[in-house]
Amino acid sequence: MSNKLFEDFDSVSAKQWKQKIQFDLKGANYNDTLIWKTNEGINVKPFYHADDFESLNNISNTKSTQWKICQDIFVADVKKSNLKAIDIVERGAESIIFIIPSGTISIKDLTKNLNIENTLFYFELQFLSEEYINKIFTEISKAIVFTDVINHLSKSGNWFNNFNDDLTLFRSIVKKTSSFSIDSSLYQNAGANMVQQLAYTLAHANEYLNTLEPEEVNLPTLKVTFKVSIGTNYFFEIAKLRALRYLWKTLATEYKINPNCHIIAKPTKRNKTLYDYNTNMLRTTSECMSAVLGGANTICNLAYDAVYHKTNEFGERIARNQLLILKHESYFNMVNNPTDGSYYIESITNQLSEKALELFKNIENNGGFLKQLKAGTIQRKIKESASIERRQFENGEEILLGTNKYPNPNDKMKHELEIYPFIKTNPRKTLIEPIIEQRLSEHLEQKRLKNEN
Repeated sequence: MSNKLFEDFDSVSAKQWKQKIQFDLKGANYNDTLIWKTNEGINVKPFYHADDFESLNNISNTKSTQWKICQDIFVADVKKSNLKAIDIVERGAESIIFIIPSGTISIKDLTKNLNIENTLFYFELQFLSEEYINKIFTEISKAIVFTDVINHLSKSGNWFNNFNDDLTLFRSIVKKTSSFSIDSSLYQNAGANMVQQLAYTLAHANEYLNTLEPEEVNLPTLKVTFKVSIGTNYFFEIAKLRALRYLWKTLATEYKINPNCHIIAKPTKRNKTLYDYNTNMLRTTSECMSAVLGGANTICNLAYDAVYHKTNEFGERIARNQLLILKHESYFNMVNNPTDGSYYIESITNQLSEKALELFKNIENNGGFLKQLKAGTIQRKIKESASIERRQFENGEEILLGTNKYPNPNDKMKHELEIYPFIKTNPRKTLIEPIIEQRLSEHLEQKRLKNEN
């Protein structure tokens, strides 16, 4: 039927389209006028065509109809956290990330009266304990526990205990659970570009794979979870998640392990602003849309006021409702692979994958991710990328509406601050230089706060 519909129309080649565009430019240079270059070194063209591909990629195996709405809960009080979990599930949350600060938290009490079969539970531990993780799996066999000791090193500058103890405990946990997690959100929030994010995530995962012994772990059934941050570059973020799945499949195939992975996506903190804070809702909506279309399994939204307010019911409800609207009113759960066949997204995905794989190989050829962390190379590269983005922000090339473009001079925030919205410095002795998360608009906001009456 589709062939008959279009058989009366002649196909138009990419060359013909370009000639037509060049004619309409009336002498202006095609490359200088219409092609722009990203911080990842990717040239973005004004149009994409089937002629750009020798063959299209296979249809992805992700299912956008099955993504889960998630909300995180910091467990300071078990009873209150349990009641909160019950409430948010009734209001539409389908999965929960419990952030556990200590090993005294009772998992049984925390999940009391919750539907363990139909709700997906994640546990983000702020400590490392094999005994406690065993307790989690005793209560909830399908739980996903974040056991990312390298992320802790990268973020804090120190291991939980030391190199040998942390990785020995990590191997023991993986042996029992047949799973591990990679938290790569740190790289995006610190200012790494997308190629760096993908390459560092892959190199990060490879460090773990190098430590695992095939006789200890059933590699074909190994479950790997990636936690990622999503920025505001809509189509590129879709391509980033698709590239991550492709790169993981490539790496997993080399190790002969499960090529599928589970992706948890959350909007980035980097582009969120203190002033004109309602625009944060627009940013997070766009970012969550990218996560859905990119094939994330679980999406946890960021409250619009998370920069300056303590956790509050209103901010959390708005964040959850954004996801509910996307899923149930905007039909973002009706098509499994809506971006398959998009020449633009396919092209970006291929380029991100190729550049990230090249950087990954460079990291491995120079000793691996941990060695480059210890040498400060990873930190330096992220700082360089963050500096480029900051200069673009200061020059008005990178725009945050309401902050460096169309700011409201009457907007006052000094008396709204419930938490400190900027980098906190805490000098201490560390093994490596930590990777520091920093929002793009912090310097400008600090100046504005000082000038408030």
